[in-house]
Amino acid sequence: MLSCCSVTMLLFAMGFLLVILQPSTGQFPRVCANTQSLLRKECCPPWDGDGSPCGQLSSRGSCQNILLSQAPLGPQFPFSGVDDREDWPSVFYNRTCRCEGNFMGFNCGECKFGFSGLNCTERQLRTRRNIFQLTISEKNKFLAYLNLAKNIPSQDYVIATGTYAQMNNGSNPMFRDINVYDLFVWMHYYASRDTLLGGSNVWRDIDFAHEAPGFLPWHRAFLLMWERQIQMITGDENFTIPYWDWRDAEDCAVCTDEYMGGRHPTNPNLLSLASIFSSWQVICTRSEDYNSQQALCNATSEGPIRRNPGNNDKSRTPRLPSSADVEFCLSLTQYESGSMDKMANYSFRNTLEGFADPQTAISNPSQSGLHNALHIYMNGSMSQVQGSANDPIFLLHHAFVDSIFERWLRRHRPMLEVYPAANAPIGHNRENYMVPFIPLYRNGEFFKSSRELGYDYEYLQEPALQSFLDFLTPYLQQARQIWTWLVGAAVVGGIVTAVLTGLLKTCRKKKRGTSSEIQPLLIESEDYNNITYQSNF
Repeated sequence: MLSCCSVTMLLFAMGFLLVILQPSTGQFPRVCANTQSLLRKECCPPWDGDGSPCGQLSSRGSCQNILLSQAPLGPQFPFSGVDDREDWPSVFYNRTCRCEGNFMGFNCGECKFGFSGLNCTERQLRTRRNIFQLTISEKNKFLAYLNLAKNIPSQDYVIATGTYAQMNNGSNPMFRDINVYDLFVWMHYYASRDTLLGGSNVWRDIDFAHEAPGFLPWHRAFLLMWERQIQMITGDENFTIPYWDWRDAEDCAVCTDEYMGGRHPTNPNLLSLASIFSSWQVICTRSEDYNSQQALCNATSEGPIRRNPGNNDKSRTPRLPSSADVEFCLSLTQYESGSMDKMANYSFRNTLEGFADPQTAISNPSQSGLHNALHIYMNGSMSQVQGSANDPIFLLHHAFVDSIFERWLRRHRPMLEVYPAANAPIGHNRENYMVPFIPLYRNGEFFKSSRELGYDYEYLQEPALQSFLDFLTPYLQQARQIWTWLVGAAVVGGIVTAVLTGLLKTCRKKKRGTSSEIQPLLIESEDYNNITYQSNF
């Protein structure tokens, strides 16, 4: 039944691609992957609606110089000018489209997340749902969409198969086509790959999507882009990524042929042949080969998806995360702390990512908690960072991680300034552009409620009382911290009130004993207006 559905959807999408015109979101825009654009360092394609660069004639945007953040970086990356991803995307382009209002896209041909309509003025709010709450038809459609993305070439984007230096500084472009699903696998690889230093030398302590403040905003943007791609290639504007709520799970509940693929009967490291995912080929999983060759992943097939859930190293990941782990993580008030990397203590981001203990928030990279625990538990393609997006469970997992991020944002209501503006690891400061996305997005743009970005989670759409309690929680926590002071203040206030009451009674008695002459005010009007009442809360 699934294969038939997949074929039907595949034919539909191929026909749809013939007429689709609007651009999508990804990596190197095809129209800018050429010698002229690279040598000019400019990526300002025309918008099909009026034929002008960035839709300038329609006031959608204009071609502008890129404004790079000058904020200092952390000490984790001690080099400069050796990696194409530094000051992204200035190595390749220093002029791109800057879109106005609610317009977005590499040529300003799309609407920002959360908006739709011809002029991008209509607000939209879609709901991501638990995969086990989908009807059979909805679930089958989701699986078909996944398979469709794996078999449809990306119309608007290509991937780089060489570094800028290997491209002879732009005069010898090195790009290739890729299917829609693998485009996102490659982007995840490219953001997390090691730096190639020449010879056989590499620098491993670098990652533009993990182990630092940008981890959650980067993956939030990644999922939104992936969601947008599926909406476009299928014509299903209401599509959203489902999530897998893995709290207190005893095993991989989605690892069945009905959902994301069961276990192969004779080879426990492979998927059941009854699953559509058993025929999928992975890319970008051989990081050591790329490093030794000083080459980029070129998206060549590298074998089937590997997965052996539960047969992982128990000393590192003894169990799947619990509800208590999640609740403790949500109670942490600091988004980031200390070195702002995987050694950060009491950091919500580092605890949710899984480098800090989910019961103490103390950094312990030798153990894997929360987000990391799921990756290690899968014991296969998903357990290696650079190639982890090859397994479609990646999407379900990160959608749920994003929902925890959303719960923290709603509970603590941080200002944008809470996200670090400086001294974070390379690529992770608030105003840094996310690698390797074009159009450009800054980390800080996704440090806000999902509702502002046009989506919500089914299990977070709770009754008004629960929403009120979530709002009240941080204030109650603050009140507990100053409870002794509050009691003391109440006692002092009571004493002061008693004294003032006594004085007032005394004044009234004296007044009754005086003449009818009007008594002067104790405070002149100009002094009275200067009195202010302040609270230390």
